[in-house]
Amino acid sequence: MSETRTPVLALERVSKSFGPVQALRDVDFDVAPGEVVALVGDNGAGKSTLIKAIAGIHAIDSGRILFEGEPVRIGSPTDAVDLGIATVYQDLALCDNLDVVENLFLGQEERGGGLATVTRQLDETSMERQAHELLDNLAVTITDVRSEVGTMSGGQRQQVAIARSLLGEPKVVMLDEPTAALGVRQTAQVLALVKRLRENGHGVVMISHNLANVFEVADRIAVLRLGRLAGLHDAASTSHEEIVTAITGASDPSTGELGPEVAQAMANARRDDAAIGTAAEPPRPPDSGGPPTEADPEADR
Repeated sequence: MSETRTPVLALERVSKSFGPVQALRDVDFDVAPGEVVALVGDNGAGKSTLIKAIAGIHAIDSGRILFEGEPVRIGSPTDAVDLGIATVYQDLALCDNLDVVENLFLGQEERGGGLATVTRQLDETSMERQAHELLDNLAVTITDVRSEVGTMSGGQRQQVAIARSLLGEPKVVMLDEPTAALGVRQTAQVLALVKRLRENGHGVVMISHNLANVFEVADRIAVLRLGRLAGLHDAASTSHEEIVTAITGASDPSTGELGPEVAQAMANARRDDAAIGTAAEPPRPPDSGGPPTEADPEADR
């Protein structure tokens, strides 16, 4: 990715809390057109909250969101979609009893002209043609757009969900754990689709716990830890160990130094081990104060 590109989406010092829980604190984040930015972190790091803030589900408490360089307010999912931000959540939200075309156009069906306008007849021919064009452009593995989604593999279902998000021609596509619970072949299909999104000029934000998948498709890797941005790494010049180090809170493994959270956890573990060891020691008999007595040699016979 060129360093001179203007980010299509940028967050500046974004914070979000739920009562006393600070889910996000002063987070900076951006993605450019034709770039894949992976968002990684442990459970509870704030990844889903960040995605939902961008998608308009959670309103931010402070900070700014910029789209194509202009400050915007995203107060609802409709605001995000209108800007050109599409989100594919982990549950996909597909209808198993409907075919591919029906799932792609669910809620935004096209109606024919003329008499069909009066009878509210759907323009099946146009929707099927658009479905073929969209899937062909993404080079997916689905050949029959009239097959029910419930009969498809996990990878194909993910392809349908991603294709549906592209109907409005968004500029940013956010994917929440797109390869979760998929086999090797299905994962390869989805990762190929992510690469195709980048080639088509979309800015892609991908949440994933699988670092192998992250390094295969990501240009940059943003690490969240306890609601803060713990690091932003260029995928081509960083290692798995550095990412794991940022996720866990440890420092550079080459120095052997530990971050404050890890050091405190180890100190607590040592204290607990010492307490257990003390409790396990057998009590000593009281000292009578007299001279030591020799053992009776007959006692061992």
